[in-house]
Amino acid sequence: MPKISFPALLLLGLTVAGPCRADDLAPKGALPTPDADNGGLTLPPGFHAVVVADKLKPLRAMTVAPNGDIYVKTRAAGIYGLRDADGDGRAEIVKEFGSGGGTGIVLRGEWLYHSTDNHVFRHWLTPGELVPAGQPERIVRDLPNERQHAAKVIAFGADGRLYVEVGAPSNAYGKPDRARGAVGQDPTVFLKTYGGFWRFDADKPDQTQADGHHFSTGHRHATTLALNPFSGQLFTAIHGRDQLNTVAPQFYTDDDNAEQPAEVFHALTEGANYGWPFTYYDPIRKQRLLNPEYGGDGKKAAEPGQYPEPLIAFPAHWSPMQLAFYTGTQFPAKYHRGAFLAFQGSWNRAPRPQAGYNVVFIPFNENNQPAGGYEIFADNFAGRAELASPKDAAHRPHGVAVGPDGSLYVSDSAHGRVWRIIYTGK
Repeated sequence: MPKISFPALLLLGLTVAGPCRADDLAPKGALPTPDADNGGLTLPPGFHAVVVADKLKPLRAMTVAPNGDIYVKTRAAGIYGLRDADGDGRAEIVKEFGSGGGTGIVLRGEWLYHSTDNHVFRHWLTPGELVPAGQPERIVRDLPNERQHAAKVIAFGADGRLYVEVGAPSNAYGKPDRARGAVGQDPTVFLKTYGGFWRFDADKPDQTQADGHHFSTGHRHATTLALNPFSGQLFTAIHGRDQLNTVAPQFYTDDDNAEQPAEVFHALTEGANYGWPFTYYDPIRKQRLLNPEYGGDGKKAAEPGQYPEPLIAFPAHWSPMQLAFYTGTQFPAKYHRGAFLAFQGSWNRAPRPQAGYNVVFIPFNENNQPAGGYEIFADNFAGRAELASPKDAAHRPHGVAVGPDGSLYVSDSAHGRVWRIIYTGK
C-alpha cells in the first residue's frame, strides 16, 4: 500500500481525534490537576490520571472531537456525550442520545458514525452542539446478529470507505460447538457471511452486507480496527479461540488452555485469510498449529506460509478491544506514532487467575510497523492482584482514544468510568 501523508489524511477528515473545525484551532488550556490516586490506575513515571466521568452505564468504544467533547458507546443503550465545560478535566455536562447499544464509534468530518449489533448509523453534529439534533441516518442495515461475537467494530480506511467486521458466531466451527470431541465442519459457505471484514460506501444509506466488498476472511472475531494515520494502513487484533481443554482434554491441560492460543495483531490486507477456524497461534511454540476440531493435537503445525504470521502475539484470552494510534505530542517521544490497545480481560483461564485488564503500548518504527513487542502502560483496572472472575473486577478497560491535546482517554465496560491520562513529567 502506498504511504499516505498525515496532512492528506487531515484533508479526508480522518484524524484520530475526529472532525476539524476552525474554532478548534485555538490554543488548548492547561492540563487538569490529576486525582490523588490517579483514578486507581498504575501508570509509568510522569503520567497521571483524572476520572472524567463515573458510574455511567457499561461503556464500549469511544472517540474524542477536536474541541474535547467525548463520545462513548454504551453496551446496551445509547451514546454518551461528555463535555468538560470548565477545563478541570471532569465532565460537567453528560448527555445520552440514540439507542440500540453496540460497540463501534468513530468521527468523520461532521458525522458521528456508530454501530449496533445489527446496523451502522451516522449522526450529523452541529458545530458547538454536544448532542446531534436530528435523527440518525442508517448506512448499513440488517447485519448478522448471532448469540456469539455479535459486536460490530467499524473504522475508516485511508480510502475514506467504511470497514465493518462480522464476527463468527462459533468457537472453532466444530460440531457440537465448544463440546468435547467437537468435529470441524466445512466452513466454506459459513465464511461467506461470517468471520471477516466488509467494506462499504461511507455515504450511501441502507446498504446490506451483500452491497459491501468482502475484504478479508478467516478471523473468529475482532473488536479492534484502527487506521495508522502515518501510513494509511489498517491494523486489527483478533480474538483467539476458547476451551482447548474442553474440546480435546486428551491433548490439552487446564494450564495449556490458560496460556493458549494467542490474541494476534495483524495488518488488515485485502484478500487475506487469517486461518480461522482451521488454525490458532501458539504463543509458547511461536507457531501456527491446527485446531483439534481439524486434526490438531497441540503439536501439529499448519502448512507454512498458508496464513499470515501475527505481528504481535499477545497472551491468551486477554480480549483486545479498542486500538488508538498516538497522534499527539504531550507524551514523551517514545510514544509518538505508536499505538495503545485496551484489553478487557479474560474469563476463561480457570483454575489459573484471570489476566489482562490493562492498556498496552505498542511502539512503531520509522517504517510505521510494530517495532517488536509491547509494554503494559496502564494497569490495576481490576483493582486486585488476583482475579477469579471478571465479575470481581473493579473496572474493565474497553475504549481508548487520543484527545486534541494528546491526552489518552480510556472507558470502562464494567462500571461506566472514563479516565483521562496525562503526562506532566512530575
